[in-house]
Amino acid sequence: MRRTVVLAAGLLAAAALCALCLGTPNIPPSRLAAALPGGAADGLEAVVVRDVRLPRLLLALVAGACLGAAGLVMQEALRNPLAVPEMLGVSSGAALGVAAPLVLALTLPGWAHPILALAGAAFGGLATLVAAGFGRSPSAVLLTGAAVAAALQAALLVLMVMADQLDLQVIFRYLLGSLSGRTWRAWHDVWPWLLAAGPLLVLCAPMLAVLRLGDEDAAALGLRVRHARLGALAVAVLLIAPVVAVCGPIAWVGFLAPHLARRLRPDADVVRWLPWTVAWGAVVTVWADQAARLALKPVETPVGAWTALVGVPVGVVLLRRPRIEPKGGAR
Repeated sequence: MRRTVVLAAGLLAAAALCALCLGTPNIPPSRLAAALPGGAADGLEAVVVRDVRLPRLLLALVAGACLGAAGLVMQEALRNPLAVPEMLGVSSGAALGVAAPLVLALTLPGWAHPILALAGAAFGGLATLVAAGFGRSPSAVLLTGAAVAAALQAALLVLMVMADQLDLQVIFRYLLGSLSGRTWRAWHDVWPWLLAAGPLLVLCAPMLAVLRLGDEDAAALGLRVRHARLGALAVAVLLIAPVVAVCGPIAWVGFLAPHLARRLRPDADVVRWLPWTVAWGAVVTVWADQAARLALKPVETPVGAWTALVGVPVGVVLLRRPRIEPKGGAR
């Protein structure tokens, strides 16, 4: 466990240092403390760090943590390692809710975007669960989720055809997931929703540990399985929607973070996996954002492209290796 803590802390610290120091202009670490809020610097370096890089770093940390936690909630609630936002129509629904007003030229305040994303994510997730019989068969959930996600993505393509050239570029970059240009205003649109989702996530973790035993055993212990599964989905939607509303659908983080947590702590349970999933989600997203900023400098690429580029081969490796089966063989 100590090695895992050191590894996660080191990766986060290195990513944070890169996020605040590297770019245009490069800021030496020796001058970073003065450029942070409360520091003595007040020139260009202070403006860049305080108003551009710091809010972007915090947003990347929070986005990765939320997506990782949502992935764990979905996988444990449905007892399937492939149950992630991208496969169940949740991310596509949230993206559709945000993109539709842009194409229809509707002027909305910033606080309305998370609400629209929340409605779209809830629609996608509920449509999948209802059509699949509320998760009675994991394979049915995945197949139904893929169909719902494909339908929502088709609707997004129709919107893109309707959009003009300028809106099309904005929508295209948004759909790939991007943290470019995100300032404190984006952070203010996200944190109230996450403040509500945090306590619910903590309360949800013990329920997931019971669902992990299987529906029959969970029901024998007094858990209302269908209600618990719907509650878990609601928590996942509340975690995903604000992030998608501000950053776009950043793919594969919700898949990678839970699997990394399980691999590095195979002896733990769902309650203990949760903080590690949050940490690894943040690590993956922050490092992907550094690649998006710096790899093709001065051109900035979408962070979602890098999470997918890394997530696909790593995901294949994780799935090919033997994994830990839940108690009762429910998975």
